[in-house]
Amino acid sequence: MRMKTFRAATTTAAFAKVKADLGEDAVILSNETITDNGCKCCEVVAAIDHTPSSSSSKQTRDDVVDEALQDSAGWQREWSQIKSQIMALMKPQIELNRLSPKQKIALEYLEREDVNEKVLARLYCALRDEPKRSIMAALDPLLKATPFEQKHWTAKFQAFTGPGGAGKTTSLVRLALQFKKNHPRTRICLATADGGRGKGRLVLKHYAELSGLAFREIITREDFALLHKESDQFDVIFVDLPGLPGNTTLEEWLQLYGMHGCRDMSMHLVLNPYYSEAQFERFFEKYKSEQLASVIWTKLDEACTFGAVLNMACASGLPVSALSYGASLKNSIKAASEEMVWRLLFMRTLPNGDIQP
Repeated sequence: MRMKTFRAATTTAAFAKVKADLGEDAVILSNETITDNGCKCCEVVAAIDHTPSSSSSKQTRDDVVDEALQDSAGWQREWSQIKSQIMALMKPQIELNRLSPKQKIALEYLEREDVNEKVLARLYCALRDEPKRSIMAALDPLLKATPFEQKHWTAKFQAFTGPGGAGKTTSLVRLALQFKKNHPRTRICLATADGGRGKGRLVLKHYAELSGLAFREIITREDFALLHKESDQFDVIFVDLPGLPGNTTLEEWLQLYGMHGCRDMSMHLVLNPYYSEAQFERFFEKYKSEQLASVIWTKLDEACTFGAVLNMACASGLPVSALSYGASLKNSIKAASEEMVWRLLFMRTLPNGDIQP
């Protein structure tokens, strides 16, 4: 882009100079009155793309990409500067030289694992005045685990919610089969609330029939009311909730189906650790509910980093209840413990002992 400054006694005269020099396609960047040698005059800064455009010339895909990247470079730099300024106002200045070498290495490692700036700032504040304090002492209050075991989750209804494709149905089946294995006499019911639209319904029905478990469908509000009435027949009811469409929130969906405020229900948010930060923020708002009781992390064997587990724990205050990995339905989910989560984050060790590269 070619820029040039024009001065004249009047605005009209300055614009005439712009048109004569740069042509009709010139863009006016600024127009102000200044004082030059004691006299007031008009100063106009104008610009024009020095690369002539031709509508008849055929652009390749690479040309289009290159042009887009060139046009966006300025905006990227500007946004980067704005973001840095905002974060400087939102969090205290992090001066790593105030930390001990071990503390500094730990924070740098967590940053590489995609732990976000808010969490890093909290950790920095907890460490900066205590050089002998370990990183684990600072982390312990931020993340808790409540293992997905019958003694910890005593509510009759155990509902699984989260975005489509996160692994809700698979996690439900895996945990239901574990419950059945550990407590053979437990009366278990599998219920689907996807309205008969998704393949999750067929999966649940198939495994219910194979394992001798009861199966119910929740298509309307009345279906849940009926299931609630007959719940005395079962010790635990696993409910598979659908991925929510559009701008529908979990609270709105629960109200619609009569599940809002159900006192005998624990709800678990099922997520993968490799969503983007923006997606996690959207999911957090979409699935925010007082009935949420834990987070279940799935597809750990497909992830490159695990900082999202800590980010979500800090943002939601929810404990981790289960960790899932691999494609098999057997021996591929573990009731979570805090030690297991820390091994995942710092040693990249999956619950089965495998090391994630």
